[in-house]
Amino acid sequence: MRAGVKNKRRLFYARLRRWALLVLGVGMAAVASLRWIEPPTSSILLQVNLFAQPRLQNEPQTAQSSAWLAFDWQPWENISPYMGMAIIAAEDQRFARHYGLDFVELYKSLRERKNRRRGASTITQQVAKNLFLWKQRSYVRKILEAGLAVYIDLVWGKRRVLEMYMNIVQFGPQIYGVENASRHFFGKRAAHLNRHEAARLAAVLPDPNRRSAAAADAQVVQRQQWILRQMRRLGDIALLDQL
Repeated sequence: MRAGVKNKRRLFYARLRRWALLVLGVGMAAVASLRWIEPPTSSILLQVNLFAQPRLQNEPQTAQSSAWLAFDWQPWENISPYMGMAIIAAEDQRFARHYGLDFVELYKSLRERKNRRRGASTITQQVAKNLFLWKQRSYVRKILEAGLAVYIDLVWGKRRVLEMYMNIVQFGPQIYGVENASRHFFGKRAAHLNRHEAARLAAVLPDPNRRSAAAADAQVVQRQQWILRQMRRLGDIALLDQL
């Protein structure tokens, strides 16, 4: 009797492992396929569309609030190189050198936690979060984000990661992707952004709901000028040739 129970338990765990490996394999293949396939949407956009619409029947709906939000995907060659460089300068200056996780910045973040708030998320981690996960912070999300970031960096390559980031990141309230942001704030295609416009868009990150690329407030302008200096220090758009 006891031997029969043990055999059933072994059989159950064997099947569970097979299913877990199958799900993991399918998931890894799906993530890897996005190196060549344009994603139709992102996890963050789906959450915004499904849960951020007016919930009360008597709450007025505008055309903007009732519209389904989406990004206008543009390939690498249709985005100004100044935009990619501005993003690196603003968000992840070691982007070309790390493997999805930046342990140097992570150490600085932990060391300086008591003195000031400092983020350590790489561009790759932000792609993993925006594309597959959720906004709310938790240890579970950070663990999944870290694992995805390392895998994405390995199978996609730097240029694809940056291309994905520019297409899905939020640049303002209900404005996702660099093409939508460029048209909204500057009335032009993302391919035609100049150095200063790219730095202005990057200056609203990572808090596009509180900063605006349209408002020339002192904080945005100051950050824009800092980004321009960092772009020059990093070698400007020549750095993109290393990706």
